[in-house]
Amino acid sequence: MNSDMTQGVSRRSFMRLLGAASAAATSLPALAAMQQAAAPAQPVKRRMRGMQDLPPDTVIISANENPLGPAQSALTAICSTAAQGGRYHEDEYVKTIAVFNEQFGLKNDYSALYPGSSGPLDLALMSNIGPDKPLVYGDPSYEQGPRAADIMKAAKYPVPLTATYAYDVKAMLKAHPSPGAYYIVNPNNPTGTVTPKADIVWLVNNKPKGSVVIIDEAYTHFSDNESCIDLVAQDKDVIVMRTFSKIYGMAGLRAGFSVARPDLLERFNVVGGPSQSLASVSITTAAAARASLLDKDLVPLRKKINADIRTDTLEFLTKHGYKIIPGSQGNMFMVDVKRPGKEFQATMLKENVAVGRTWAALPNYVRVTVGTKAEMEKFQTAFVKCMDMPPGAAHGAAALHMPEFHVPSEMYRG
Repeated sequence: MNSDMTQGVSRRSFMRLLGAASAAATSLPALAAMQQAAAPAQPVKRRMRGMQDLPPDTVIISANENPLGPAQSALTAICSTAAQGGRYHEDEYVKTIAVFNEQFGLKNDYSALYPGSSGPLDLALMSNIGPDKPLVYGDPSYEQGPRAADIMKAAKYPVPLTATYAYDVKAMLKAHPSPGAYYIVNPNNPTGTVTPKADIVWLVNNKPKGSVVIIDEAYTHFSDNESCIDLVAQDKDVIVMRTFSKIYGMAGLRAGFSVARPDLLERFNVVGGPSQSLASVSITTAAAARASLLDKDLVPLRKKINADIRTDTLEFLTKHGYKIIPGSQGNMFMVDVKRPGKEFQATMLKENVAVGRTWAALPNYVRVTVGTKAEMEKFQTAFVKCMDMPPGAAHGAAALHMPEFHVPSEMYRG
């Protein structure tokens, strides 16, 4: 039976499971019995230094996290591997890379596993841009691209998305004669919209010599889009980023892949030091990642769950006359709140619903993560109530004393 249909391990009881991992490693039936006896999940507060906790009943749909958490197959792998934690066990890391390479037809040394995807994404960007090598990217898009350009003192060339909110690859090609890198997030963050693979292939085939196309496929599993990893297998000037934080529900466990030719991966060392020290993934995370890759039911089931809830939510918003950006195939969408997004975010937080941030290109839109069915029902109620308030209503005298809550965002995943 699929892991998402049987998952019953709370965060608190999960720690008890880890304590019994030694026995579980040799007795999976015992592990199963413990899982069945696990207590209901407890509310978890979200904290950042200098800011107050969100109330425990807050609906957190702000950071594009997966509310399902790790699959049961991943949790079982963690429990059965944790007892070996006294050793480094590099073979766990090697076996996970081998499974990934086999699934995508990659040669040895064409992929690297890292603790999360933010660090390697910075390395992919920073190793290809600089004062004489600009960055070309879509607007709006995930901010890590332009943030890396600022660090590397690289010129930035944002290119507006098309009318269908895809990346305008022809305009990107015209933006600069010889950029260091083109950065594409597909499906895009924050819009969730997809750029056809044919467009990306066109850019790869027509770009200037020496430029690299970096394709961030963090949300690809939620979509019907075709991956660009095969371009890496063809030895193109392409780096593809993958993460286990989204559909696999492992944001807190930290695992991600960089996929590229060995010479492009070797460049990471120039800005980040030896890749071996950066790629120290724990044996439990490596085992969980491998189990997730081998769980054949995980992606299709979670893709359907996300699509069904997203569709229901967007139909509700459209039916009530609210404007959304159409075409999302991710686990997020954007909605027009007809006022500054930050103001609306604060208003929703008073209703114990944390929605995502806004982008300069779409200042009156907020990004909303697709949560569980129950969470999205609470979102709908709060959204209608807050939209019925006139703009600026949340900025009265009472708002002056509102605590400075930390609203979780994947921008802090660092």
